[in-house]
Amino acid sequence: MARCASTRTDPADDGVVVRYPTTVSSEEYLIEEGWRTATLEHCPLHPEGGCGLSRHGSYGRVRPAGLRVARLLCPKAGTTISLLPDFLASRLTGTLAEVEAVVVVAEGAASVEAALERVRPAAAENAVTLASGLRWVRRRVLSVHAALVAAVTLVPALAGCQPTLGALVERLGVCDVLMSLRVLATEHLAAMRAPLGFRARGRRREVKRKRTPHEAGPDPPSVSR
Repeated sequence: MARCASTRTDPADDGVVVRYPTTVSSEEYLIEEGWRTATLEHCPLHPEGGCGLSRHGSYGRVRPAGLRVARLLCPKAGTTISLLPDFLASRLTGTLAEVEAVVVVAEGAASVEAALERVRPAAAENAVTLASGLRWVRRRVLSVHAALVAAVTLVPALAGCQPTLGALVERLGVCDVLMSLRVLATEHLAAMRAPLGFRARGRRREVKRKRTPHEAGPDPPSVSR
């Protein structure tokens, strides 16, 4: 089995996410309920074994509808391990192919607005207003381009290649660039951000400030206990 890159990045439980190598499509995975049999030969945190790794249910994805991701539990580390199939985007709804399709359109469009017009059916499922639709497109474009820059920097076979989908299609000779990069960059996924890699986003630190004597409090005021 291919080696798994991992990092603590599951937003649901601050667990570990690893690449789960698979050659089936999202449709086949859904029909076969592949998450029920998905497993690892050993714990990515304790390859020597002895940690008591066991199955820990699964969780659903927004898209594709009905598809679930298998999860394991490492009692020794006190954390869960999510097995993300190769076709799924991390931290974005949908598949890598769906995300890539949006970016392909954006790379060939005159503006983000023009790109939104062409991908509006897909965006409409997640965005209600024009502003939210533009954010939906921009997030995918910026995330993918950051992942491409990381890929051509970290993967020796991609040295000198421009970090665009078009250039990587020519270099790799494939149509599904993001899925191919997830395989090529397996050893670096833990350091790469979504939707390709599994690097956790930095958490915002909440800074508490003192209230002034005349600052309004909660309405109604909270009850001290």
